[in-house]
This record gives sequence, structure tokens and C-alpha cells, in this order.
Amino acid sequence: MDAFDFVRPWFTGLSVIAWIAVYIWMALCLQTIARKTAIPNAWLAWIPIANIYLMCKVGYKPGWWTILFFIPIANVVFTVLVWMKIAEIRHQPSWLGILMIVPIANLVIPGILAFGS
Repeated sequence: MDAFDFVRPWFTGLSVIAWIAVYIWMALCLQTIARKTAIPNAWLAWIPIANIYLMCKVGYKPGWWTILFFIPIANVVFTVLVWMKIAEIRHQPSWLGILMIVPIANLVIPGILAFGS
């Protein structure tokens, strides 16, 4: 028995709770952005993989771009491109899309785009 036997279950539980909270936040932001841009089926934001498709539709990119999000390295590039377009559509500077690759900022930017004016 080591010193981490007591901490390990707590850390795992907190990690799961944090992951769920981030997923809910991102889905809520994407759904709000889709509604404000009049994209149908905004509820797709809550379904894994379908939310990527919805993100492409909000950014006026073809639906087949969803496949590109599963290619390593290319997914980072296409994520930035889609979020840059979403920022433009929401009348925000497009460089906000680049910040989506920065940890912590990638949690703030969707909120700015969803709930900002």
C-alpha cells in the first residue's frame, strides 16, 4: 500500500467530472451558436461526432469535412479553419479560431462566440 492509494480514486473521479463538465459546456456553446446562426438541428451539438458535423455546418463547410477531424495533425488545421469561420460569422475577429489550439483559451472562445453580442 503506497501513499497514492487514497488519492487515486479521487483523482479519477474528479477527472471524469471535469471531462463531463467540459463536454456539457462545449455542447451548450455550440448549440447556442447554431441557434444564433439559424442552423437547423442545433441539438446535434450534444451527440458525439454529430457535433463535429454541426460545427462544419455552422462554419459553412461541407459535411464531409467531418472525416478530416479524425486524421492526426490535419484535425488541428481543420479545427482552426472551422472555428475561424464561425468567429467571422458571429462578427468576431477570425483570429479567435487560432486560439482554439491554446489550452484554457479553447474553453473561453466558444463562450465568447456563443454568448457575446
